[in-house]
Amino acid sequence: MNVLIIGSGGREHALAWRLAESPSVKRVFAAPGNPGIAQSATCLAGCNYLQLAADNGIDLTIVGPEAPLIEGVVDQFRQAGRTIFGPVQAAAQLEGSKIFSKNFFARHAIPTARFHTALSEVDALKALDDFIAPVVLKADGLAAGKGVVIAHTMEEARATVKQFMAGELAGTAGQRLVIEEFLIGEEVSFIALSDGTTILPLLPSQDHKNIFDNDQGPNTGGMGAYVDERILTSAQTQTVMETVMRPAIDGMRKEGSPFTGFLYAGLMMTAGGPKTLEFNVRLGDPETQPILYRMRSDFAKVLHAGATGKLHNETLEWSQKPAVGIVLAAEGYPGKPVTGDGISGIEAAESLGGKVFHAGTKRNERGEIVTSGGRVLTITADGPTLLEAMENAYRAAAPIRFRGMQFRKDIGKKGLKRW
Repeated sequence: MNVLIIGSGGREHALAWRLAESPSVKRVFAAPGNPGIAQSATCLAGCNYLQLAADNGIDLTIVGPEAPLIEGVVDQFRQAGRTIFGPVQAAAQLEGSKIFSKNFFARHAIPTARFHTALSEVDALKALDDFIAPVVLKADGLAAGKGVVIAHTMEEARATVKQFMAGELAGTAGQRLVIEEFLIGEEVSFIALSDGTTILPLLPSQDHKNIFDNDQGPNTGGMGAYVDERILTSAQTQTVMETVMRPAIDGMRKEGSPFTGFLYAGLMMTAGGPKTLEFNVRLGDPETQPILYRMRSDFAKVLHAGATGKLHNETLEWSQKPAVGIVLAAEGYPGKPVTGDGISGIEAAESLGGKVFHAGTKRNERGEIVTSGGRVLTITADGPTLLEAMENAYRAAAPIRFRGMQFRKDIGKKGLKRW
């Protein structure tokens, strides 16, 4: 089959790379893609995805980022009779609105932090009286992974509310807020795919959100991730499936918007069991890179089954080696990144056994690969043990250079205690 991937980041590069290896795939296309994706796919200009699918004989379209899903691209494809894997616009509200998702959790008894939704500054400031520091403040709308602030004092919380409501932190996305109790535990990314009824979980992973080592500094879209079955016990995985994923898929179907696509549950594993921090309606980035690095299935065949209601016939096969992905970010990230700088060492990194996934890159007028975003590359490798996977990934990353490059040096370290 011919496959179209919508998107241009590291997640989409991993998808293009893995799908190009699928026996059931004839050609992979990407819109708009990036220089790394172009190694595995034909990159297409334009954002009329439906027309691109028709013009290129696409049999299956896969949506990478959240924005097209929230804008209704799946609805458009289905109305035109084209096969696409992703949730319809009504179901995509699970990510598009934190307020919608928190109320959905409440309706379907999905475990989550105690919360209050605030539609005005006055309401938010009053609601803070019912919480103690630290307290979590979340923008209702999309904020590129940067709409969450953990306020460590009530003074900081009140100041943050005013900044959100003034549009200073997340624009209009932050002018409606969710206020949450702060949960103690270890964060886990639990991603599954569904055809609206059947749920097929991917491997558990752990993202590293803060910009600096030891979870210091501001939140980012993710500075790296590792994939290791030891992150969750079999009993914990079963609990997540029974208390989070199954109620979510069944709940969306009961509410008239069956969820087809990737459902990403950001979890906090607390002493009282898993609590749901958030839902995303697509694959995570950078979790996708090490997850797909380990996949051994014909992923296109599985995704086509998911898009056509036949997921019950499918299983997933994996490499047994843990995998680690390290994000190399531009100077200034997660604020305003510096772009346009030349990148060297990519071929050397891959000669050392790492896979370099492009995220924020482009070719300049001279054909050179340069930085074009905050998160530039994700270097991914595996190993017989988690420690060896970490060492292999960092060894592969060592030759890469661009001005102002920053990265965390502790990706995967949290998982070593389980070995």
